Amino acid sequence: MRALALIPLLLLPFSAAAQDRTPILKDVAEAHILPRFSTLAEATEVLTTTARTDCDPASANLRAAYGRAFDNWISVSHLRFGPTETEDRAFAIAFWPDTKGFTPKALSQLIADEDPAVANAEAFSHISVAGRGFFALERMIYDPAFVEQGTAAYRCALIQAIAADIDANADAIDNDWQSYAPTLTQPGANSRYHTQDEAMQELFKSLSTGLQFTADTRLGRPLGTFDRPRPKRAEARRSERSLRHVELSLIALRDLAVRLSVDHPEIAEDLDMSFGIAIGDAQSIDDPALAGLATPQGRFRVEALQQSINDIRMITASELGPTLGISAGFNSLDGD
Repeated sequence: MRALALIPLLLLPFSAAAQDRTPILKDVAEAHILPRFSTLAEATEVLTTTARTDCDPASANLRAAYGRAFDNWISVSHLRFGPTETEDRAFAIAFWPDTKGFTPKALSQLIADEDPAVANAEAFSHISVAGRGFFALERMIYDPAFVEQGTAAYRCALIQAIAADIDANADAIDNDWQSYAPTLTQPGANSRYHTQDEAMQELFKSLSTGLQFTADTRLGRPLGTFDRPRPKRAEARRSERSLRHVELSLIALRDLAVRLSVDHPEIAEDLDMSFGIAIGDAQSIDDPALAGLATPQGRFRVEALQQSINDIRMITASELGPTLGISAGFNSLDGD
């Protein structure tokens, strides 16, 4: 009878159901999530202020403010749930990959029509996400094709409107997270997350999906195939931020992984070592826009970086996931 009584326990996934995960949930919310969104809101406010006083695309101040704000977005871009996804805020802040080339079309149409939406924040918030966010702003600041389109006055107004719209979305996310955080840290019947396992799965999904996006999209898209590399598909290549985004993403994901694995020192050590290798690989590549993918040597180095990220993904799925109660069949893209 004692042996039979053990069967239900053996059928349960290797999870943390019997452990209190409150310390981890609070730590991730208070030390990883909330400070990052607060910093993003501060940086986008500086971007907006700078654009209001200096909208010259060649301005060092404008480009610096753009870079700092974009850095901070990449550092939270793996947190695609809750307030980030409300009203398509994440897409409005960063519409990429743009597989159909909607962004240049949207911007050209705005400029050609001298659309008055640029003078009204509410109206501008309802235009296509392709004409908003960091990638639209990158075109306006770094793409020669847009430096001469339309009138200087309208281009300036459009740059200012995009910057203000980014800031509005960043502020909304930051504000909403103040009330959303307790639903993550205090799961229950009346919460968005009914159990601690559900909350932990949400955070695990952010980690695993962030790794997948960086390996398969940030690197996979420009890698293309050996016979047909596609360096012009690299993320933010016009501002030469492609490789920087990989590094910033890895740094942010490493912080999340360390916090999620705190109860399992051996797994934490494996993850930290693997992240260190991947970040080191990224830092050793002197090719900010990934333009060198067209050469065999450049491709080899980026493939090595991609493999080092995939090594982290394997540890995350096979070692960390089971300790958090995440089944082997979990898919980070669909949330199963």
